[in-house]
Amino acid sequence: MNDVAITDQRDQPEPGADRHEPVLDHRELGRDMRIFESSPLVGPGLPLWLPAGAAVRYELEQYAREVALRTGCEPVYSPVLGKRSLFERSGHWAKFADDMFPPLVMGDSDVDPLVLRPANCPHHAQIYASEPRSYRDLPVRYSELAPMFRAERSGVLSGLSRVRQISLDDAHVFCRPDQVADEVHVALAAVLEVLDTLGIQVSYLRLSGRDDSGRWLGASEQWAAAEEALRAVLTRLAGGPDWRAEAGEAAFYGPKIDVQVLDARGHEETLATVQLDFNQPERFDLTYVAASGERERVVMIHRGTVGAMERMVAFLLERHAGRLPFWLAPVQVCLLPVGGSDGGADGGADGGGAADQVGELAADLRARGLRVRVERDGSLGNRIRLARRRRDALLGVLGPREIQAGVLAVTDPASGMKSSVLLSELGDRLAEAARKRVVRVGL
Repeated sequence: MNDVAITDQRDQPEPGADRHEPVLDHRELGRDMRIFESSPLVGPGLPLWLPAGAAVRYELEQYAREVALRTGCEPVYSPVLGKRSLFERSGHWAKFADDMFPPLVMGDSDVDPLVLRPANCPHHAQIYASEPRSYRDLPVRYSELAPMFRAERSGVLSGLSRVRQISLDDAHVFCRPDQVADEVHVALAAVLEVLDTLGIQVSYLRLSGRDDSGRWLGASEQWAAAEEALRAVLTRLAGGPDWRAEAGEAAFYGPKIDVQVLDARGHEETLATVQLDFNQPERFDLTYVAASGERERVVMIHRGTVGAMERMVAFLLERHAGRLPFWLAPVQVCLLPVGGSDGGADGGADGGGAADQVGELAADLRARGLRVRVERDGSLGNRIRLARRRRDALLGVLGPREIQAGVLAVTDPASGMKSSVLLSELGDRLAEAARKRVVRVGL
């Protein structure tokens, strides 16, 4: 009998790829899997994360925090509100006022009312500005899993992909100009690692620069130096994806590297960005004391890995046809006890022993941090259909025959692979797979 081989199968075909299945909308998958729900009393564009969806989001958030810490970021917290003058100074009010919620009128605050933030960077800029900085202190890196808000019109709202509150894995780096290349390299390597762990293949990297129009903030020499630093990073990224330069694709406040992927329908989209910013350091007068003793302008870099939780979950649901990577799956193991009346392969014996044993097995797996569901009611065939509709990662049948042999009959619905796995080894192997964040568990 074969045990579970904990192998990362990122090179295997996507679920459904060899069966030519139609692409399922993440909203339909979300209903089947009970990922999220909406309520007319809460309002459109404000999804409610159900327990299954919360499990996925929790794993993504934990991974984002782990990567941020490993790449030198310090966690911070900042409020979701700010004075309108904060966003006027940052430039967000002038450029994005139509996409922001109206100011909060609170009596004598009408002159400078509070608004829900459309971005987190102005708050992080104020954290940087809270104390003097020396060139020896840099780089300074802040990370926060933070909500931000967009006043999207009702007609464009869509499930998790277009919402009014965005939960963003956000980080900002404040560094010297000579540190830009190294910081961008660290940020880009982190993005590529995360996408690989999520089972997402990168199509190419895009160096998005300025063109000859006059819509860019900052001197042309500053832009040329910044674009050259980004180009150097892409050139030295050994073994990385192909890259290309495209003029005119930059943000108005600085060049960037965009990570381009294909969604489940084959459409290209930007899933992550490492962005240089000349705007906010200038507007907020963010400086450091150089070795010469003079104050010099700091460079700001916007970076993240997972990005917006809502958008990433929607993307992953469609890209994996609901069969999320094992470490992300809301139900990692669905246990199915069977007896003679179930029509299972247990030779007609009573299923009471299986029910007792499956409870002990479930408790052991949960103690190892795995997400387990036990389906006891109804015929085995119906229970399997329910588990498949929920896109449970692994199905485990346990009857008298399996108990006698000391195994669990395991099926991976994504690949169709089946194996009999020793109960004495199952917990350790699956816990290791979750810890290593494998995409699929090889059987």
